[in-house]
Amino acid sequence: MIETLKIKLLDGMHANTDWECMLEIPVDHSLDELHQAILNAVGFENDHLFEFAIGNTYYSRSVLRISYDDEKISQETVDSILPQVKGKKLFYMFDYGDSWLFQISKSRKKRFQEKVNTFYPRVSLESGIKPEQYPDWDE
Repeated sequence: MIETLKIKLLDGMHANTDWECMLEIPVDHSLDELHQAILNAVGFENDHLFEFAIGNTYYSRSVLRISYDDEKISQETVDSILPQVKGKKLFYMFDYGDSWLFQISKSRKKRFQEKVNTFYPRVSLESGIKPEQYPDWDE
């Protein structure tokens, strides 16, 4: 089954514009695979640490954090993490220096069967302008 998630950029050192997308991802994908899918969607390189967090805000004292080096990152799936978010929010932090913060939420779209000849995860809808991970970098 495929879940459609809304990925919204909330903050980041170079986050000068709004950006969000709808990401279609298999429900059995791990949080590590979700991390990779978000990076692919936003066009970032996988060169920094990351974590997922469940709480009222990312900075809440009572937030549950699942870090890149926690074994849960490969054990928790999209399907298993979503029920834990009820009444709270799911956040994804990438690169603690530049602090790219995204909010992840379920879309209103119902789960559906994978479509033949379609590669998942995939971005089905996007709005705004993607941020540049390294805008001042000279190649």
